[in-house]
Amino acid sequence: MMPQTIEVRFKGTRKAYFLWDHEDDPLRIQDDVIVEVERGRDLGRVTATGDTAARKCGGCSGCSVGEAAEEPALPKLVVRRATAEDLKLHREIRGSEEEVRQKVIQRVRAHELLMKVSDTEWQWDRNKLTIYFTADKRVDFRALVRDLASFFRTRIELRQIGVRDEAARLSGVGRCGREYCCSTWLKELSPVNLGLAKDQHLSLNPSQISGGCGRLLCCLKYEHDFYVTARKRFPKEGKTLRTARGPEKVIAVDIFRERVFLRHEEQGSRIIPLVQLKTEMEQIGEVFITAESRTREGVRAADPSTGEGRRRRHRRGTSGGSEPQS
Repeated sequence: MMPQTIEVRFKGTRKAYFLWDHEDDPLRIQDDVIVEVERGRDLGRVTATGDTAARKCGGCSGCSVGEAAEEPALPKLVVRRATAEDLKLHREIRGSEEEVRQKVIQRVRAHELLMKVSDTEWQWDRNKLTIYFTADKRVDFRALVRDLASFFRTRIELRQIGVRDEAARLSGVGRCGREYCCSTWLKELSPVNLGLAKDQHLSLNPSQISGGCGRLLCCLKYEHDFYVTARKRFPKEGKTLRTARGPEKVIAVDIFRERVFLRHEEQGSRIIPLVQLKTEMEQIGEVFITAESRTREGVRAADPSTGEGRRRRHRRGTSGGSEPQS
C-alpha cells in the first residue's frame, strides 16, 4: 500500500503535507504529530488524511506528495505521534512567544524600521524563529536579522504578511459577535471586492462592510451567488415597464418577498407581487423581460453568427451619412 498522505496544521493558518508510512497504525484527524521540516522537527495537528488530504494538496510542487513538480523533493515524513512530554514542551514554547515578540519589537525600534511585528512562532525544536510582520512599504531588514540571530542564537525568518492574514493569525471577534471566520473554519482566503456589496444592495459605508482587518468582510461572498441568481427573475431596476396603469418605472425589487416597487408619473407608487406583475403584463400583450432574458438577448444580438447581429452591424455601417465601401 502507498504511504498515507497527511495534512498537518501548525500555529495560525500555516499548513503542510506529509507522508505516514505505518500502514498498520493509521493517523486520524486531531492527532498531534512530530514531522520533519527543512531545519529539524516541528509539532502540528492532523486536519486531513488519505484521499481527502491528497486532493487538498492538489499536486503542489512543494513536496513529493504533489505530482506537478518537475524534480520532486525528498518526501517529508511524519516522524511519530506526539507524546505527553512533547505536548508539554510545545505549550511552554507557545507561552514564551509573546515575550519573544516584545523583544523583537524593541530591536525593530532600535533599528528604526517602519514595520509592525504581528506574531512570532518558534519551531518545536527551536531551530528556527519565524517573525510575522506587516508594513506599508518594502523594508530592508538585513541588519535586523543579523541582530536577532545573534540575540536568540537560532535561524531567523522574517515573513511579511497582509492585514487579512494578520487577522487570521491573531483572531478576534467580528461584527456578528462570533470569532473571525478566517481564524476558525475559513482556511483559504479568497479575494473580496466592492461589487459583492453592490450586488446585495448593502450600504457602501466602509465601517459597515469591513471586518476587523480593515478589509471587506469575507462573508460578503457567502450569499452572493444567491443574490445574483434571484435577481435574474426580476425586471432590471430603472427600467420602464408598460403595465395596465401605463408606463411604470421599476424603483426597487424585494427578492425575499417576491415583490416589485413601481412608480407611475401621475398615479404614484405601488408595490406588486412579481407573479401578479407578470400576469398583468401578459394580459395586455406585453412581454415580461427579466434581467436574465435581457442578458441573453444582448449576447445573441452581439453574436455575429445570428441574424440580429448581422442587422445591427449593417445598421452601424450605413448610419451617419457615409456611403458603404465597395
